[in-house]
Amino acid sequence: MRRKRKTDPRIYRLIEDLKRIARENSAPIWRDMAKRLEKPRRHYAAVNLSKINRYSDMNDTILVPGKVLSAGVIEKPVTVAALGFSKKAFEEISKCGDEKGKKKGKCMSIEELVEENPKGSGVKIIA
Repeated sequence: MRRKRKTDPRIYRLIEDLKRIARENSAPIWRDMAKRLEKPRRHYAAVNLSKINRYSDMNDTILVPGKVLSAGVIEKPVTVAALGFSKKAFEEISKCGDEKGKKKGKCMSIEELVEENPKGSGVKIIA
């Protein structure tokens, strides 16, 4: 049986870039993410804010191989990178901050995170 490639050009390009960056920087986290994204879309993660809140600490960088949904509450400012965000989840993460208002939550695409942190250090995968 012939293996089919991804039809979404963004995902196809992202997988190729992740593999290349993993080789160049000896960063196994990007190879792992590429393998997760090669699977069918029905296997992508759908992570709620409550799960991110439960498994992260303040100012962590979280990577979600799928979509972030808005169920639950997020109480800590974190940086979240994902394939997609629901509108409400994006708003909740962006407005979340510490008491002094110095740190704010941040939402970004996986491409932006790879560009910002090619070594993948300090990144937690939540699926």
